[in-house]
Amino acid sequence: MTLQLGKDISKTSMPVIFNEPLSFLQRVAEYMEYAVLLKQASQQESPVLRLQYVAAFAVSALASNWERFGKPFNPILGETYELQREDFRIICEQVSHHPPVSAFYADSEDFIFHGSIHPKLKFWGKSLEVHPKGIVTVELPKWKESYTWQNVNCILHNVLVGQLWMEQSGPLEIRQHGGDNLKAKLCFVKSTLNGKDIHRVEGFITNQEKRKLLFLYGQWTEILRSCEPSLYEETLEKIKLEAKSPQGSPGHKKVLAKLHSLKVGAFKPLHQDAIEEPFGSTVVDDIPIVDEIPGSVTLWEATPRPSNSSDYYQFTTFAMSLNELEPDMGEILCPTDSRLRPDIRKLENGDQDGAASEKARLEEKQRNNRKARKQKKGNEYAPRWFQSGISPYTGQEDWIYLGGYWDRNYTDVEDIF
Repeated sequence: MTLQLGKDISKTSMPVIFNEPLSFLQRVAEYMEYAVLLKQASQQESPVLRLQYVAAFAVSALASNWERFGKPFNPILGETYELQREDFRIICEQVSHHPPVSAFYADSEDFIFHGSIHPKLKFWGKSLEVHPKGIVTVELPKWKESYTWQNVNCILHNVLVGQLWMEQSGPLEIRQHGGDNLKAKLCFVKSTLNGKDIHRVEGFITNQEKRKLLFLYGQWTEILRSCEPSLYEETLEKIKLEAKSPQGSPGHKKVLAKLHSLKVGAFKPLHQDAIEEPFGSTVVDDIPIVDEIPGSVTLWEATPRPSNSSDYYQFTTFAMSLNELEPDMGEILCPTDSRLRPDIRKLENGDQDGAASEKARLEEKQRNNRKARKQKKGNEYAPRWFQSGISPYTGQEDWIYLGGYWDRNYTDVEDIF
């Protein structure tokens, strides 16, 4: 297998040794691990407080990626995955193969969460970049508000030599549609050489006049907090005073550079595809990072992973449950569900050779199905549960849920496994 620098390898077939026993659709469903944050958002009377919990949800969705270096299986065209819990349900479908696009729709009494993801993977020799293209949307019907954003990029470092590690990098802008039309602008800070800033995320909620209403900060791997901007400014002044550097000295200049980076970093415009140092060269090594500002509110904290996580692909407890197949589920489960994929099931059971054989068989079957459709003129593939459309909030192309999945009528579903 030859990998070209900068090439999109999202459609490249990889050996199963690089996989984890989950489909990408199941990774999409991991968005919902902290769905309670959307319920909390719906319960808030203030639009600012609603947005802070939506922002916490957006950050929390990235936490399960930490140290997850296994590649999920590419979904087969038409593959689905469903997940039902007491407080939500979600349906995901692979709606396109070239390019690969996964659409999803989740709902509950308090919120609707939907969108599509078109992942692009680029290999750069020492690193691998993951660009999760696509817009995601949260709707809070009680308040007639919607929120949209695009996920940040992920970088895997030392993919060939050295200790493998990952970081999220770049801007995340959450737009509130309806109500006060607020924005949450967060920046995922690129790690410095000493690793002090690793996993750090920070930014502000602002109104239409760009006035700062709340400061959000934390680490995407474990926690997100919020505080009043005045408390944030007081902390900056405290750092400045504690530096104890004479006016005009190199140390004093470093302090001012650090303060400047903290104040403007979350607002520096970056192209979504550009993986650059968000704060440029202003981040220095001898200024401490403030873990908690007095008076802050903890919005979200990650659930600790189980003790055997390192033995099982670094899965969270939530991820470990995604392949569960109860005896009574077979009667109602859609035949295209990821739980029924034989290659994933064999890898989960430790049979790498069997998984590789089944993976090759499924990929060949998918190619044959595509050839058969081409031979039938006018018989283009149409997804079963979603259709292409335009988002009313962003004006961009999106995938709209057609409904009907939970009626359990799967008689016309294609045999893909």
